[in-house]
Amino acid sequence: MSWIDWLEARLGFLGIPRLIQMIALLNGLVYVLHLLQPVSISLLTLQPALVMHGQLWRLVSYIFIPKIVFQNLSPTVQPLFLFIYLWFMVWIGDALEQAWGPFRLTLYYVLGMIGVTIAAFFLGSGTNAGIDTTFFLNVSLFYAFATLFPDMQIYVLFVIPLRVKWVALISLVPTLLALLFGPLVTKAAIVISLLNYFLFFGPTAFSQARQRSSVQKRRIKFAAKSLPSDEPLHRCAVCKRTEVDGPDLEFRVSRDGQEYCLEHLPK
Repeated sequence: MSWIDWLEARLGFLGIPRLIQMIALLNGLVYVLHLLQPVSISLLTLQPALVMHGQLWRLVSYIFIPKIVFQNLSPTVQPLFLFIYLWFMVWIGDALEQAWGPFRLTLYYVLGMIGVTIAAFFLGSGTNAGIDTTFFLNVSLFYAFATLFPDMQIYVLFVIPLRVKWVALISLVPTLLALLFGPLVTKAAIVISLLNYFLFFGPTAFSQARQRSSVQKRRIKFAAKSLPSDEPLHRCAVCKRTEVDGPDLEFRVSRDGQEYCLEHLPK
């Protein structure tokens, strides 16, 4: 039994049905709030310094802020991008909940929030820390979706058909570049923010890698045993002699299907 199965058997009642859908709905409401009162967004961001001063709601409220709010897009374009973002979020949430159930999806998301919070505190105080690490929380959902449904096809920009696994690999490129060439703080933040993905899929990937290695070793060993280099091609069913015993020996297959040397070949 894995640690996830153990937790689900004891705490399964804590799973929140349709969690991602509710978060997407609150993202939409916060966007409307941003249009009416832009200053209010600053009360929701994850800023470690303010959390340490008692504003504990920021540990949760930041997940309700659509990242598009902080991007310099035209007001006429923002609603379209927000709709695509929320629709994709709901679609992924539905698929993951059907595959895992409410508890596992809730656990995955909460672990992601813990990773984001640790990363934000590690990066230091400031609005940017909270906003940037939220991106990895959403990315971790997409990576989980791509791992479970790698061959599902989506249309990038509603035109280009691509399998989910290729989209995930393409989106992984900037993250890998940051891990290879970014500063130490950025590397640590990425790893910590994707903690939930590593905890969920790491043990399975390691176990499958070990199993593939074991199967490959067994195949090589079996092939070596089944085809020894000194195995004779012919053997008499009576005297058991082979072509190794005498280069002048000749062998024939009789009507009974057995192989004999000429001396013992049935008439």
